[in-house]
Order: sequence, then C-alpha cells, then structure tokens
Amino acid sequence: MSEPIAALTAAQAARSETSRQQTPPSSAASMSVEHLSAFYGRFRALDDITLTIHPGAVTAIIGPSGCGKSTFIRCLNRLHELVPGARVTGSVRLEGIDIYQPGVDPARVRQLVGMVFQKPNPFPTLSIYDNVLAGVRVHRQRLSRTEADEIVERSLRAAALWDEVKDKLKASGASLSGGQQQRLCIARALALEPLVLLMDEPTSALDPIGKYRIEELIWELKQRYTIVIVTHNMQQAARIADYVAFFLAGEERTGRLIEFDTAQRIFTNPKRKETEDYITGKIG
Repeated sequence: MSEPIAALTAAQAARSETSRQQTPPSSAASMSVEHLSAFYGRFRALDDITLTIHPGAVTAIIGPSGCGKSTFIRCLNRLHELVPGARVTGSVRLEGIDIYQPGVDPARVRQLVGMVFQKPNPFPTLSIYDNVLAGVRVHRQRLSRTEADEIVERSLRAAALWDEVKDKLKASGASLSGGQQQRLCIARALALEPLVLLMDEPTSALDPIGKYRIEELIWELKQRYTIVIVTHNMQQAARIADYVAFFLAGEERTGRLIEFDTAQRIFTNPKRKETEDYITGKIG
C-alpha cells in the first residue's frame, strides 16, 4: 500500500471506529483546493480555483448554469477524469494528501469522498438492503451477514430512513418515493464510511417535503462529515450552508471563483458586485 493511501486509510479507520460507537468524531476531514484548473480536451472549464473546504461544515457552491459547479465537485473525488479527454492541473488535498499525486488510487479516493447525484439513482433490480451494500461489496470480498446487517442499519439510520424501511428491506429500492430514494443513495454512500460527502443538486428533483427532509439530514450529517453541495437555490444555500463559494463564467465559458466566504457574509454583505448581482437576481 502506498504511503498516501495508507495515510488516508488510517483516517478512514478512525472514522469507522467512531461510526461503530455512534459518537461524532473530534474533527471532520479537512480538504483544500490549490490552483485547480479543469479541462475537457482543450477547453478550460475551470480556471485557477483556490479555496479551503472547512471540516465539519457545509460548503455550498453557487452560480449560474455553465459556470463549472458540477465539474468542480467532480474534481474533488476524481470523477472528472472519467470523461474521455478530461484532466486537471493543480492540487486537491484530503487530510493533507494530494489525491492527484502518483500512487493514489482513484477508486479509493471515490470511496473516501462519496458522491450523491442530482437524480436519485438506486439500483432498480436490487433490494433496499442490497442497495445500501452495493459499494461495500465492491471493496470487501468477505462480508458476514452480521456485518452486513450492522452496516445496513447504521447507514439507514444515519440517512434518517431506517424507521421508514426497516420492515421492507427486501423491497426494491425503486419502490420508494423520490425523497426516500435520495436518502437511500445517501445511505449507500455513507455505508462506505467516507471522510467527505459531495452532493450535486440533491434536492432539485424532489417535492417540497422531500427537499425539507434532505436539508434536515444535511444539517445532521455535518456534525460528522465535511459536506460540499452544489445548489441553484439561494434560499437553500442560506438555510444549510456555513460557507459559500460563488462561481461565474465569462464569455469564454470558463468558470472562476469570484468570492468565497461565510454564508452569512455572502448573503448579507458580499465583497464583489457580481456576487450581489447574482444573489439579488440581476444576473444568472
């Protein structure tokens, strides 16, 4: 095992122990981005992004469509490079380790930095129980029934879904409501015991009740995880975010970080006129 992976594995082992004890860790994972640029072939989608993702907090990424928000969070767990011709420059550090340095396994990074997508995507042919374990079984060849039961219950409880599905774990994941499906996807990510949780517009496809439940869940999860969320909803960002990063693209369609600060300051006293114009609906 390479030294970078060994260090990240040790950090995850500490998280796993606190998960079993059902107590929050003393500190969540740290993450920082330095001079990050992202490309699709020759096209530069993001230019020179530098910011600190604070541990144990919710960082919201806001900005108009096409400014690189989704590309940015896909760079945080190396999903971006799965697109043919895609690449990055700069660094993304998780617990001080650059996830793009040689010797770091991208698959391991994606386990440690989980992702929840815009549209709920449970595996329709799998039961609720097996949906939760889908990722775990990829990484662990041997899993006892007792271990599996513990992981399923712990993950569903963490996703605030256990009480709603505990009597129908053999039912298809697709049989749940949209909001429940999204919480099932969150449980599937949490089953891997990540250090960071990324969410790309996780409530945009949900009804108001489902949206409220996810927001409530995010507030609870930040006590244990570092969370980064992309959202178009300014009210949502104001409700759940501790920090906000505002992205904007010019005529060349390259996304840039315009302003990064606490949510309170961004929404009450932004430093940049572009930020104020976006928040007040003058642009975007």
